[in-house]
Order: sequence, then C-alpha cells, then structure tokens
Amino acid sequence: MNTQRRDVLKAVGGVVLVGGLAGCAGQGGETTTAEPTPEPTATPTETPTETAEPTATPEPETGMVRVAHASPDAPNVDVYVDGSVVLEDVPFRAVSDYLMVPVGPHTVTITAAGDAETVAFEGEVEVGSGAYTVAAIGELTSEDTEFGPLIVEDYLSDPGDDTARVTLVHASPDAPAVDVTVGDGETVLYDGVAFGETSTVEVPAGDYGLEIRGDTESNDGDVVTTVDVSLAGGAVYSAMALGYLTPDDEPTDEAFGLALVQNN
Repeated sequence: MNTQRRDVLKAVGGVVLVGGLAGCAGQGGETTTAEPTPEPTATPTETPTETAEPTATPEPETGMVRVAHASPDAPNVDVYVDGSVVLEDVPFRAVSDYLMVPVGPHTVTITAAGDAETVAFEGEVEVGSGAYTVAAIGELTSEDTEFGPLIVEDYLSDPGDDTARVTLVHASPDAPAVDVTVGDGETVLYDGVAFGETSTVEVPAGDYGLEIRGDTESNDGDVVTTVDVSLAGGAVYSAMALGYLTPDDEPTDEAFGLALVQNN
C-alpha cells in the first residue's frame, strides 16, 4: 500500500537551561529537702496559618527543529535563532540533530561560517509542536532558484513494524521535476516532485533500488541515477535530492545525489 502526501512550505528553535539542649543535675554531700517541682505551665498552641501553595509555572511547549544545508553553491554556514548561534560551520549536505525550540515565531539568520556580517538569509519562522527540518535550499548566485529556507514537516509517528516512511525532498536547483520508481519502473513511489517540493510515502521494509527519472506522464523518463537503499521496519526517513544534475555548467562541482537520513 502506498500513501502519498505532498507539502510545499515556503516559510521558513532554545533549551531552557537551568542541636539539642542537654540538662545535667548536680550532686552535693548535704542532705537536702527536695522542693516539689512545679508543674510546667502549658503554653497555648497557636493555630498554624495556612500558606498558599505556589502556582507551578507551566513548561513552555516545544517543537523539534533541525537544519539541513542543501544549497550547492553556498559556503559553510552558521545558523542563529533569535540572535544566538545554534549551529556553526555547517557544510553542504550536512543535516544537524534535532534542537528543542519553544513553539512560536523565531527569527532565523543564516550567515557565512565565521562571518556574522555576511547574511544569506534572515526572516521570521513559525515553529509548531511537531518535528521539522529547515532545509537551506536554492542558490546564492541565481534569482530563479533563490537561496532560502524550506520547512519540511517530519512525520515521526510509528509507521508500523513492517513499514518504513520516506519523505522525498527535492533540493537540486537544476534538476527538473522527478519521478521515483522501483523494479524497472513497475512501481511508482513518487510522481512529479519539483524543486522545492516534498512528498511522503509508506512502503514495506526492505531493500530497494530507487530509480530517479525525469517526470513524464507515464513515469518512464530516462533514469538520472539509481540509489540502493535498505529501509528498516518502523523507521522514518528523509531522502534529499541534492547537488547539480549538470555540475559542469554550474558555479560548483557538487554532483547530484540522494542523501538518506533516518529521523527516528
């Protein structure tokens, strides 16, 4: 069974760090008459004053956010959230671990690594209570595929013991829309996913040879590349199409490839 979702989210997170008294009797040589010991006077017991219980401050709701560097002509980058650096010197094709971020709007800034004055992107992003990948896609040198963040929701719920869930992220700026098939085109997993788009499917766990093709109506376009993957049951993945399809004609020689990252 093959369920498919497509999301195009062109918007586009902070951990709350944080004696007793001893009496003794003297003994003399003379006999003395013991004086009666006076009974102690009872001290009235005061009624305790009730103290109001402090109201617990609720923990802020958080989301899970990670960053993927998917721009083939951008240098290594630093990532800031609300003015504080959260990731440093992130290279192309790298995907960070998830960060816990308070739900709500945040200012995200992406700069050249070690150079806070060279800003590639700055803008407000809205973080929800789920899990998200903020992918820096596009190119610094092109207006047609302008550099910017693509927010991808990562569906981390359990797909089942015998099923894997895979989200395709098309981040190759010079590649056309693609179909992804298996078995010499007999089974279509993804149909017509364009740059800046994502699509999610669930498939039986196992080994696959993914055939990435140019999009056609009959899903039988020329195979651009084939990628062998092994998908575990109960696992959730992101498959990111990265780099240039024709690097000889582009600003860098970062070649097209598919990066498979397990999310859970």
